[in-house]
Amino acid sequence: MIKIGNIELPEFPLLLAPMEDVSDPPFRRLCKMHGADLMYSEFISSEGLIRDAMKSRKKLDIFDYERPVGIQIFGGDEEAMALSAKIVETVEPDLVDINFGCPVKKVVCKGAGAGVLKDIDLMIKLTKAVVNSTHLPVTVKTRLGWDTEGINIMEVAEKLQDAGVKALTIHARTRAQMYKGEADWNYIHAVKNNPNIEIPIFGNGDVDSPQKALEYKQKYDCDGIMIGRGAIGYPWIFNEIKHFFETGEILPEPTITDRLLAVRQHAEWSAEWKGERLGLIEMRQHYSNYFRGIPHFKDFRRKFLEVFTLGEMDGVIAEAADFYKEFSY
Repeated sequence: MIKIGNIELPEFPLLLAPMEDVSDPPFRRLCKMHGADLMYSEFISSEGLIRDAMKSRKKLDIFDYERPVGIQIFGGDEEAMALSAKIVETVEPDLVDINFGCPVKKVVCKGAGAGVLKDIDLMIKLTKAVVNSTHLPVTVKTRLGWDTEGINIMEVAEKLQDAGVKALTIHARTRAQMYKGEADWNYIHAVKNNPNIEIPIFGNGDVDSPQKALEYKQKYDCDGIMIGRGAIGYPWIFNEIKHFFETGEILPEPTITDRLLAVRQHAEWSAEWKGERLGLIEMRQHYSNYFRGIPHFKDFRRKFLEVFTLGEMDGVIAEAADFYKEFSY
């Protein structure tokens, strides 16, 4: 069993990564249903929370069926981070996570996310500000360093632990890599095997299959794996990995019916959360991901993009189900 503060997780938990415009409550609900053990909100600007920005506040929505669930915040100002942690506490998540890994320019330019990788003293000050302002367990997600010459994850891990962090997730790329090139999990292995490290270390980067998950578990000795892009449009990956760990068998890929059902559930929950019209508009980014690699989906994608009600969506789903039942692929 893995513990983060008082949170108890399975022996080797699978975590859903916090992803902007992806890991909202409807998507998290699907991933939970398909085996995710711990999930996080989309990352939330500390400044946005303090300004009472509607978009930031909406991201605080969590539901009991998701638990355990963490809310992730980012920022470059100690006072703002401390205050936002107190705001987060009011919605009673299971933990607070700090984003020190987002490589996106608009975040980095504000001295937040991966921008903090160039200033370790600031990173620790921000971390302590959050730890000291909440009773919740605080965790961190970060990267190896700013660039190849600036890889400092060994030092960072120890200092974060000393600052009171209860678990650390490492995306095994530098900020300079963004999401390109291979993730180098050797650094995760080195951090985990540092005798001074006592907190759980979770690995993130490039895990997109049960086989790779098992290989990385055995080779790099981490305490669990966080999955991001591998789960987009494919929430089944969590149960597929767990089944492979237990049996050595690869589950069959989800059928067309499975995919259509997932889209319908995702859309319904999105409509419940955001309102029918907006919820279905925001679903548009997901269709291609759910049907990646499925032949002849282009025509149905166009039809999905034109729906504004669940009733209209049901019509497209019925048409697609009928088509693929007759079409052998």
